[in-house]
Amino acid sequence: MVVISPEQTGRQRVLDAAAQLFVDQGYAGTTLRQIASAAGIKAGSIYHHFDSKDELFIAVLHDGIIVMLDAFETSCSALDAADPIDRQLLAHVHAHLSAVFENGPYTTAHVAAFFTAPDDVRRQVVPQRDLYEQRWNDLFKRLLPTLSSKDRQLRRLFLFGVMNASAEWFDRNGALSVEQLATAITDQFLNGVAT
Repeated sequence: MVVISPEQTGRQRVLDAAAQLFVDQGYAGTTLRQIASAAGIKAGSIYHHFDSKDELFIAVLHDGIIVMLDAFETSCSALDAADPIDRQLLAHVHAHLSAVFENGPYTTAHVAAFFTAPDDVRRQVVPQRDLYEQRWNDLFKRLLPTLSSKDRQLRRLFLFGVMNASAEWFDRNGALSVEQLATAITDQFLNGVAT
């Protein structure tokens, strides 16, 4: 369900409604009419803010990836290169999860809706997504130098899978805090499930 605050600007209401609908229904399943209705405006009013559904989708994904990049950089600035591997990884896992849970559909749209968009739309977002992945690749190269690049990439994909899938089931108001979830994911990643 899309909840739009009346205090938001028209553009922000459109973005919030679109982000949620893209996550819930995918790119192809979401119409501009649905977005306008959820934003509480007439369908034609969307064109005051965005030229097309493609442009709107790209804006949602852009805002989502900027949040992730900022969270990663904030983690980097709070850490020292001499910090132990578990502390560094935990800080980045926590930052990623916090960004996902605090920015909801903007970040989860990358997982839930990105691959439902046309190729030409996805191509416009890929450079930003690649930049975020490269930050993690560089981190893994520094933290796990004995692994081959192929093994580091596989481990990054495993970690991303766990972190991103948690958006589907994690309850921020439940018994487990984001910090505890980040700690559990980091521990499992570094030490394995069996241990």
